[in-house]
Amino acid sequence: MVMTHPKLFKSFFMGGFECTTHVGVRGYRHDVLHATRHDLSSAKDYKLLQEIGIRTVREGLRWNTIEPRAGQYDFSSVLPMLHAARETDTQVIWDLMHFGIPDGLDVYSSAFVDRLEGLARAFTKVLCDFTDVPWLTPVNEISFTAFAAGDAGFFAPFQRGRGHELKRQLVRGTIAATRAILELAPHARLMQPEPHIHIVTARDRPWEVGAAADHREAQFQTWDMIAGRFEPELGGEEHLLDVIGVNYYPDNQWEHGGPPMKMDDTRWRALSISLEEIAARYAPRALIVSETGAELALRQPWLAYIGAQVERAVNRGANVQGICWYPILDHPGWDDDRHVRCGLYGFRRRGERRLELDLADELERWRLRLEG
Repeated sequence: MVMTHPKLFKSFFMGGFECTTHVGVRGYRHDVLHATRHDLSSAKDYKLLQEIGIRTVREGLRWNTIEPRAGQYDFSSVLPMLHAARETDTQVIWDLMHFGIPDGLDVYSSAFVDRLEGLARAFTKVLCDFTDVPWLTPVNEISFTAFAAGDAGFFAPFQRGRGHELKRQLVRGTIAATRAILELAPHARLMQPEPHIHIVTARDRPWEVGAAADHREAQFQTWDMIAGRFEPELGGEEHLLDVIGVNYYPDNQWEHGGPPMKMDDTRWRALSISLEEIAARYAPRALIVSETGAELALRQPWLAYIGAQVERAVNRGANVQGICWYPILDHPGWDDDRHVRCGLYGFRRRGERRLELDLADELERWRLRLEG
C-alpha cells in the first residue's frame, strides 16, 4: 500500500467500544459500556487490543451520568478509562454525545446547545491533563441520530417529521462544542463520523431516480453544515471540520423505498469509489472508516472486503488513515438484549473476553498490508 500522508493515529486498525446511552422504545436507558463491563476493565481491554496491534480506540462519555444537573459535572465514571489510556499508551477518540442526553434536557431547546458546549469545555480541561493531543467527537452520527429520534421515532424524544430540525440543532451543538474545544486546546483534533450510504432506484420504479439521488446527496449535509457550505446561518466554517469519519456496514446500500442490496447486485457500489469521492469532496482532510463491522460468519469476509477496498482507495491517492472495527466487543442487542456476536472479542456476563480467532487472523493479515 502506498501511504503518502503523515500518520495521525498510533495504529491503522482501531477498536470501537459501543457506548450508547440512548433511551429506546422499550422505555429504559441503555448503558452498553457497563453491560459489556468495559467500564470496569478498560485497562485490561486496552492491553488485549495492543496484543493484536490495536493502539487507537473510540470511546464515549455517558453524558447523563456526568452532568445529571445543568452545569454540575462528575467525571468519576470516565476517570478510570482516562487513567487506563494513559497507563497503556492508548490513543482515544472520545464521543461527547453518543445518542443519549441527560434526563429532562430538551434536545430541541437552546439549553441543549449551551449544555453540550459546557460539557465540551469541562471535559477538554480534564482531558488535557491526560494527553498531549486531545481527540474528540462532539456528536456521534448526527444524521442517524436525527433520523432515529426526529423522524423514525425509535430514540428519545420519539419524534416524527422533525428530523431535519433535529439535524440542524445537533449541528449547532457540534459547532458550539468544537469552538469551545479549540479555544481551550487549539492543538486538539476533531473527528466527525457520519453514515455513508448509497441508494439506487428500484428497477420497477425508474421514475424515482431523482428522489433516490437527493436522498443519497443528503448524507453530506452534516459535514457541509459544519464547514459552512450548506445552511451557513448555523455558524459553520471550514476550519471546524477536521477528520471525516465514514461509518459503513453491509446494509448501507439499498433500493429507494426498498430493502438493502446484496453485494452481488450489479448496482452495488464499491466502497473504494465512495472513499475516493469523499476524500476529493473534503480534501485535503484525512478520513477514516470510523465504524464498520458485521455479525457472525459475515465478519471475516466483510473485513477482507473493507481491507481490500481501503487499500485500493489509498493506492489511488485517498487520504484514508484507519479502519475502526465497531463494536470491538460483542454486546447486548438494543431492542431485545440478544447476544450480538459482532466483536473481535466475545463477552460473558461476568466480563470475560473470548478472542474470535478467524477474525483476528484476518485483521492481522490486513494490518500487515495496510500498516506496512
